[in-house]
Amino acid sequence: MSGAPSDPSRSEDPSRDLPEEPRDRGPATSSVHAGELRQQEANAITTPIYQTSTFWFRNSKEVTDYQEGKSNREEYGRYGNPTWRAVERKISALEGGEETVLFASGMCAATTTFMALLPEGSHLIVTSDCYRRTRQFIEQYLSRMGVETTVIEPSNLEAFREAIRPNTKLFFTESPTNPYLRVIDVPAFAKVAHERGVQIIIDSTFATPVNHRALEDGADLVLHSATKYLGGHNDLLAGTLTGPRAMVEPVRKALGVLGGIIDSHAAWLLLRGIKTLDIRMERHNANGLALATYLEAHPKVRRVWYPGLASHPDHAVAKRMMKGCGGVVTFEIETDLEGAMRFIDATRIPYQAPSLGGVESLIELPVTMSFWDKPKEERLRLGITDSLVRYACGIENAADIIADIEQALAKV
Repeated sequence: MSGAPSDPSRSEDPSRDLPEEPRDRGPATSSVHAGELRQQEANAITTPIYQTSTFWFRNSKEVTDYQEGKSNREEYGRYGNPTWRAVERKISALEGGEETVLFASGMCAATTTFMALLPEGSHLIVTSDCYRRTRQFIEQYLSRMGVETTVIEPSNLEAFREAIRPNTKLFFTESPTNPYLRVIDVPAFAKVAHERGVQIIIDSTFATPVNHRALEDGADLVLHSATKYLGGHNDLLAGTLTGPRAMVEPVRKALGVLGGIIDSHAAWLLLRGIKTLDIRMERHNANGLALATYLEAHPKVRRVWYPGLASHPDHAVAKRMMKGCGGVVTFEIETDLEGAMRFIDATRIPYQAPSLGGVESLIELPVTMSFWDKPKEERLRLGITDSLVRYACGIENAADIIADIEQALAKV
C-alpha cells in the first residue's frame, strides 16, 4: 500500500493543460465538453478508462518532486485517477464550484463528509424529510462519535434560527427533499447560517445543477447521489461533493483514508452519462409536471406533492430558484395498502424499484420498499402512509406514462 500523498488533489501531467472553461457556456455545452482534455491519448475524443491501481515513477527524483508538491501527477489509485479527475472537473463546471471530489456512492459522499467536517462535541441540524439511510447514519453512527443533532421541519426558517447553538457546525438538507419534495429557500437559510458561523450542505440529487445551482444561492457545499440523474441510466453507483477547495480538501483527505472510492469504469460511465444530462432533464422536468398535473385532477388521488404545482407548499420558492422541478412525483391514493399494491402491480411502464433519475421510469410504495421494518406508528410519524406512491418519471413519452397510470388507477 502506498503512503499518503502530500496533496491528494493533484491531477494529470501539467504538460497536458486543460483549456480554460468559458464562464458563460450553457449547461448543455458544459455537460458535453467541460473538464475533459482536448488532446487525449491516441487522439481519442472520449476520455479513456484508466484501469490501473497504481502509477509508476521513472526515477527517485520524480518521487521526491511529487512529495514536495513540485509535480502534478497521480501516485496511487485510492488518491486519484485521470478518469475521476475528468468527472470531478466537469461537475465543478456544472455547479460553478471550485473543487469536486468523487465517491463510490451518494451515501459514501454523505458519511465521509459528515465524518470529515463534524468534530466530536459539535452539533448538526437536519430536516425531517430526507433519505432514510442518511437519517439512519446520523441517528445511529454520528451520535456514537459525540455529534448532537437537531431535526427541524423543511422550510421552517424560524425553527432553524432557534436550533442554532454555539457548537453548531453544519446544516444539512436535501432540496427538493425525499419523498415530499420540499424546496429550501437557500438564500434565506444561508443568510441566517452565515451570520452565526454555520455552513450549509445541500443534497441536490433531486434538482441537479441543471435545475438549481445551490452554490450560487449561498450553499457552502453541494452533494449528489450521482447514481441518480447525473449517471442517468440506472447502471452505476457514485456520489459527489462540490464547493470551495478549502472545504472540499479535508473531505478528499478523509476519503483517501476511509477508502470509499469509485472504480474507473463506473467513473467513465458517469462521465458518459453527464454528457446528456441537460437534454435528459428537459424530458424529466416535462414528464414530472405533466404527470403531477394529471394526478392532481384525478378523483382517486387524495393529494400530490410536486413543486411545480401551485398547491405545493414551496411552489413560490421553487418557481423563484429552480429552472425545473425534476421527474419525481409523490402522491397519495384514496385507498388502503392492498389497493395501493394492486395499483403498483397494474402499472406496465415503470419498474418497481427504489431509485430515480434514470431513463426508465421507476415506481415504489415507500411503505413496502423502504419502511416495511418500521412500526406503523413510526411510519405515520414520518409521513409514510400505506397509500403513498413515489413515481420517478423516466424519459418515455408523457402521454404513455399517463395512459399507463390511468389504466392502473382503474384497478383501485
